[in-house]
Amino acid sequence: MRRHISNKEIVLAVTGSIAAYKACEIASRLVEWGGHVTPVLTRSACELVCPATLEAITNRRAITALFEPYANPEIEHIAVATRAHLFLVAPATANILAKAAHGIADDWLSTTLLATRAPILFAPAMNANMYSHPATQANIEILRTRGCRFIEPETGRLACGTTGQGRLANPLSIIEAALPLVSCDKSLEGRKVLITSGGTREPLDPVRYIGNRSSGKMGRALAVEALARGARVTVVTGPCETALPHGAEVVEVETALQMEEQTLARAKEADIIVCAAAVADYRPGQSFGKKHKRTGASLSITLVENPDILAQIGASKREGQVLVGFAAETEDLAANADRKLVKKNLDLIVANQVGVPDSGFGMDTLNALLLGRDGLKMEWPNMAKEDLAQHLFDAILATPDRC
Repeated sequence: MRRHISNKEIVLAVTGSIAAYKACEIASRLVEWGGHVTPVLTRSACELVCPATLEAITNRRAITALFEPYANPEIEHIAVATRAHLFLVAPATANILAKAAHGIADDWLSTTLLATRAPILFAPAMNANMYSHPATQANIEILRTRGCRFIEPETGRLACGTTGQGRLANPLSIIEAALPLVSCDKSLEGRKVLITSGGTREPLDPVRYIGNRSSGKMGRALAVEALARGARVTVVTGPCETALPHGAEVVEVETALQMEEQTLARAKEADIIVCAAAVADYRPGQSFGKKHKRTGASLSITLVENPDILAQIGASKREGQVLVGFAAETEDLAANADRKLVKKNLDLIVANQVGVPDSGFGMDTLNALLLGRDGLKMEWPNMAKEDLAQHLFDAILATPDRC
């Protein structure tokens, strides 16, 4: 993710929502990932967050007014509008949406939004009634038709004490939504990428289940990277603790049979398929219709094998389609992965070590080994999952016959 933002000129515009304080975290992450961030605050935003705070985070002077005496003789709003790679308005109030939709230019931000030809991403934050008001929705639709992008607000408790849709999206989600807009890497533009993620749950009764451990972090990292490169991304996901990125089509399932159905239904149309889900190999042969009570006696459960989704896709893989598998292993990574690579007709397989510190389920890093049908072998010790996703897509695209 970081390389997509590195050295990009990003205007972070902060307007007068109570969520303005969250702009500090957004700015901090953008700078941490190498972005050059120019903070802009409207007059109302200055009442809620101190410009000096954003100046300290970004190491750049905050712009707060249209008519201020500057040493630089350039017409500032035109110069900034020209060099920016992205205008990120977060939080965006109903007021700025109305101004932008109707071409009103009465302050620095609204004037510069007219002058820029950079992508514009709005992250609205306001009272739920204000957000759902027909005027606000009409203004959003006008801006969408002009090419502006939006990341919708979340539903939850708002500062006014009510509950509804209007809370600013998570700062990390906002940045991830910005990635495709600033990235110069369009190596997957026009490609359809299908990803499986999360674990599956096989019910014993309405309360209990057999499942695989999975946080969904690897699937999320893969989806973010594919989106940043311009792909159309679909994620079939089992239950997990990690939300998937804005821009991905998300299909939620619970059991291995459901994942099989939804994945196979989409596999034929995909150009690249990456199966990172931790699918349970077995399910109970019979589940109880109601909660099974403790009886004091032992309980035997017969398990039946679940279908091998990856092998089914490999058996029907069409020419030009790339299929990548993941294999969670506790030992003999290379030998186990190589067998699966051949048996399931994969192009690439990532063997990731589990059961050790700093690698595996729920971790941010992996000890991984990448094997390819053409003899490719790459070792990735203690690598962040975001970096692994980048290297994996590089490997997928490394040779013309792969995609």
